[in-house]
Amino acid sequence: MAAPASGLISVFSSPQELGASLAQLVAQRAACCLEGTRGRFALGLSGGSLVSMLARELPAAAAPAGPASLARWTLGFCDERLVPFEHAESTYGLYRTQLLSRLPIPDSQVITIDPTLPVEEAAEDYAKKLRQAFQGDSVPVFDLLILGVGPDGHTCSLFPDHPLLQEREKIVAPISDSPKPPPQRVTLTLPVLNAARTVIFVATGEGKAAVLKRILEDKEEKPLPAALVQPHTGTLRWFLDEAAARLLSVPFEKHSTL
Repeated sequence: MAAPASGLISVFSSPQELGASLAQLVAQRAACCLEGTRGRFALGLSGGSLVSMLARELPAAAAPAGPASLARWTLGFCDERLVPFEHAESTYGLYRTQLLSRLPIPDSQVITIDPTLPVEEAAEDYAKKLRQAFQGDSVPVFDLLILGVGPDGHTCSLFPDHPLLQEREKIVAPISDSPKPPPQRVTLTLPVLNAARTVIFVATGEGKAAVLKRILEDKEEKPLPAALVQPHTGTLRWFLDEAAARLLSVPFEKHSTL
């Protein structure tokens, strides 16, 4: 089946089956990248429900490759809340507790914000760290970005009708007026999202069904932020559960491990 312009859509019978397949895909992409000329795997993660999903499935999926493989992973975050890492809203803090304690990626390979800085400086500092990690890329090229989508169509900390949707120069931007708390955040910009080799959107639950129909089927004059993610040369995929996909009429692949 040819992928539509919106990307290949895969629908799973439950979030658990989705999570297992997502973890296997991450492990497969890592193996392919580590065999390639760059000899490393650059992964960008988002927060929310993805944290527990990946914490549940990824350690076992990545384990067969061994610690030597994980030492060549580079891990970044698609956006981050400007709160201490110990705070319940810290994306890195949640991954550190739930996933990285069981997935031994060296600390030196995990790129985080400095939450002690003012938001503008935190964005500049994170951009500098990314440029150091992606030397040779004019825009950092992640091998895989895993993104979520909000009921309003936002992804990362890129919200509908926000000026950051027009940002073309910065690779990381500060936001001080997030409509979703906490208000101060740091986010990757669309140029980075669209430079990735593979982007996977993950959405579960019927609360996402209406916005997914808008993103994947409606040609809106002012597209929602998630609809603006269209990798220039990379692959775009959607991993949905049946509840999230229930309003779709576009073609999709149905998956079941049962």
